[in-house]
Amino acid sequence: MTLASYAAHPDQTTRVFPEPVAADRNAFQRDRARVLHCSAFRRLDYKTQVFVPHWIDHFRTRLTHSLEVAQVARDLARMLGLNEDLAETVALAHDLGHPPFGHVGEVILAEMMADHGGFEHNLQSVRIVEWLEHPYPEFRGLNLTDLTRECIAGKHHADLQIPLEGQLVDLADEIAYTTADLEDALAAHWLTEADLADEPLWQRAQAMAAERHPGARDIHLRIRATKNVMAILCADLREASAATIEAAGVKTFADVRNQSARLIRFSDTAAGELASLKRLLHKVVYQHANVVFHTDRAETCLRELFAAYMADAEKLPPRYAQRVGTPGLDGEPQTLPRVACDFLAGMTDRFCQEQYAVLDVIDEDEKPYCW
Repeated sequence: MTLASYAAHPDQTTRVFPEPVAADRNAFQRDRARVLHCSAFRRLDYKTQVFVPHWIDHFRTRLTHSLEVAQVARDLARMLGLNEDLAETVALAHDLGHPPFGHVGEVILAEMMADHGGFEHNLQSVRIVEWLEHPYPEFRGLNLTDLTRECIAGKHHADLQIPLEGQLVDLADEIAYTTADLEDALAAHWLTEADLADEPLWQRAQAMAAERHPGARDIHLRIRATKNVMAILCADLREASAATIEAAGVKTFADVRNQSARLIRFSDTAAGELASLKRLLHKVVYQHANVVFHTDRAETCLRELFAAYMADAEKLPPRYAQRVGTPGLDGEPQTLPRVACDFLAGMTDRFCQEQYAVLDVIDEDEKPYCW
């Protein structure tokens, strides 16, 4: 691939534990393989995106969402002359730390961990690749490069802006989940085209579908319109970002790092239209009665399991229980709340429900079925 002068280059990055340079793959390609083959990535298949995993086989899970983000990020990176391998790797890894039950899982873990160091899924993703995954005998973690880990965290290092590839993944994530949630909600009849009548982004996408496919069936026009939403957002991000990079006079990777603000962006028009569509999805889809129903039961699972582990560490699997008090990633003794949080955050929806069912966390007669 031909890289722009300001793109991240694998020769600019290092690993915590030095390894021999591979003859057939660059550093970011090796990072990508390690993410794809780690157990946390496989578990994403049974973690909720919006709809309960495998309730309907066509709807997204956290795994398929990550694959879609990777596709969007890689295509946009190529168009902007950025490092496709780094962008794809970060996209595949960006939700590794997401807990079960979708957004509510993160909210509940953040509440329970408020007095114990907090919880954010992006920082948990870093924790996974730096510590919790343990496939190598020489060290813990996946030993990913420093730029990959920084982009996964999504936060700049010291006073340096994160690479453009990391900035790109943040917005590729927005594009992917918004269009996917729109498509799935329409297919599930949780949302209708009438609900979208006042959304300018949908109106543009729908007009494009009608112009390109005259006489097509309604279902095909609807499907093409949802795909057009993604196409519109991708084209806008590409054009707005290229213009912003040029206006900033960015010529080198160091120039990117020294910027005071991010350079990957939407135009003001597209950003406003996207924000409006997201507000509608939040109101109609994310607050749908079925979501609320499952949210209440998911909250019960997570709260009761956390309380059970806090009351008795022996209810954790031995390999987790034995970590309490031993040095962790930062060299400090690992606390019971953090170890319990690591265990819960790594669970799939299904496994969390199974653990709730087998642990005697409350009286059997009072125990509701989680799902």
